[in-house]
Amino acid sequence: MTQTTTPSRRPARAAKPNGQWKVDGTAPLNANEELKQADDGLNVRERIERIYAHQGFDSIDPDDLHGRFRWWGLYTQRAQGIPGGKTATLEPHELEDKYFMLRVRIDGGALSTEQLRVIGQISKDFARDTADLTDRQNIQLHWVDIVDVPEIWRRLEAVGLNTTEACGDVPRVILGSPVAGIAKDELIDPTPVIAEIARRYVGNPEFSNLPRKYKTAITGHPSQDVVHEINDFALVGVEHPEHGVGYDLWVGGGLSANPRLGERLGAFVTQEQAADVWQGVTSIFRDYGFRRLRNRARLKFLLADWGPEKFRQVLQDEYLGYQLPDGPPAPKPEQAGDHSGVNEQKDGKFYIGLTAPAGRVSGSILLALADLVEAQGSTRLRTTPHQKIIALDIPAQGVAQFTAAAARIGLDANPGLLKRSAIACTGIEFCKLAIVDTKDTTIDAVRQIEERLAGHDGKLPRSLSLHVNGCPNSCARIQTADIGLKGQLITNEEGEQVPGFQVHLGGTLAGYENGEAGLGRTVRGLKVAADELPDYVERVVKSYSAHADQGESFAAWAHRSDEENLS
Repeated sequence: MTQTTTPSRRPARAAKPNGQWKVDGTAPLNANEELKQADDGLNVRERIERIYAHQGFDSIDPDDLHGRFRWWGLYTQRAQGIPGGKTATLEPHELEDKYFMLRVRIDGGALSTEQLRVIGQISKDFARDTADLTDRQNIQLHWVDIVDVPEIWRRLEAVGLNTTEACGDVPRVILGSPVAGIAKDELIDPTPVIAEIARRYVGNPEFSNLPRKYKTAITGHPSQDVVHEINDFALVGVEHPEHGVGYDLWVGGGLSANPRLGERLGAFVTQEQAADVWQGVTSIFRDYGFRRLRNRARLKFLLADWGPEKFRQVLQDEYLGYQLPDGPPAPKPEQAGDHSGVNEQKDGKFYIGLTAPAGRVSGSILLALADLVEAQGSTRLRTTPHQKIIALDIPAQGVAQFTAAAARIGLDANPGLLKRSAIACTGIEFCKLAIVDTKDTTIDAVRQIEERLAGHDGKLPRSLSLHVNGCPNSCARIQTADIGLKGQLITNEEGEQVPGFQVHLGGTLAGYENGEAGLGRTVRGLKVAADELPDYVERVVKSYSAHADQGESFAAWAHRSDEENLS
């Protein structure tokens, strides 16, 4: 029976307002908040279709271009040829091209071959054959002209896809276990919850003006395969001794320049309660989130201020109207959560996780992959939070043929140590915030490093994640990688400014060979030029080989090692 409680008292007004709607009122305290209140970002679609697509780029209102377009998955991309040293010195309009990155939203990563084929054909027709798999289970296209956007939307929506709230201060794409509903060892299938949240709340004006972006992750798989510790809201499958299988509730994770891992609220959530709990937590963020300073507007700052006990009490008292039972933490994973390679499904067929180099594919590759999957009698795929794509329902007799054919189009079911885990953000090729190249740098470095390590006779770590980011914002999750690289300009021995990276070592999420999740460490003064990256990674891996204890993970070794062994 639902138990109601007396609502908790609202916090006292702060000496200096933080822009918390329930504390300070809704008057906007900065230009971003003024823009959002002046017109809901969802409303810009009508202007795109009625005006901008007909009159072209130069007709776009600047407030729409640099603000509201994000509510429909559109960012202007970086003009070609502008070096990284100009990133912080030029105004946004000086950095941008008259073309867009378009982010296709794929909640839970679920795709049909028909949908994949539509994305691939859009890429070829309107995006110069570009396509990237992201670590948020989206697919991003580039070189999109505003005049083509209505036709792109028409094609996507005809097959059940959209770009609604793929960017902006809104609920972003919902990460979901890529093996939901098919894995033999799954605890609970989150597909109904993801679908209900998307149906009820994506594109809903109730949540189209949040303090900042809001990230959700839900999994029922024991590998905890959705990087839940770095999302604003997360549900992790767990078995309760009294209430059966449901979810453990996490809130307040996020990286960027002020990384903070999420925390358990200690509450157990049933499948039936999950969407309502999501609504409650998201409402807390909307109503109590800090809006005055944009760099403190993520949910993680509110959680740090309140603590998990108060957060849970406000959720229960003010938003749910009932108490959630205490629940146990999910057990430590016993396997990697990237779902790479060939894996048996619960129905006896197989799912095959395919690795693209640093997430880089193309429309042509996506079209070819759709053909390969259908040739095996399947129509289902999933994208992953690790820049991979998984083909589902492959019969046993077709596995060898399928993996060989996928390899011929650049998708590897058996990647090497580094290729398997290497992810990279968009980088300077298209991103206005980036300082260095990421995709090509990562792809080339991985190839060289794996060639060098092929003949190494010392011990290697069981897994080794390499994450490469083009700026400090951590879109590639550098603080949670074994080797995380933050792009910046550095000065080489000749006194020249060259592209390079600050190095983070030993970051980890709670994986099958690691302990508790933790952020990577930096070594004083350790920066690596981009063209010296293969030398550095080879050197630090061989240092691990020489000094790590038997069975010790790279992350554990990196945190306990002296700095000279990491340089």
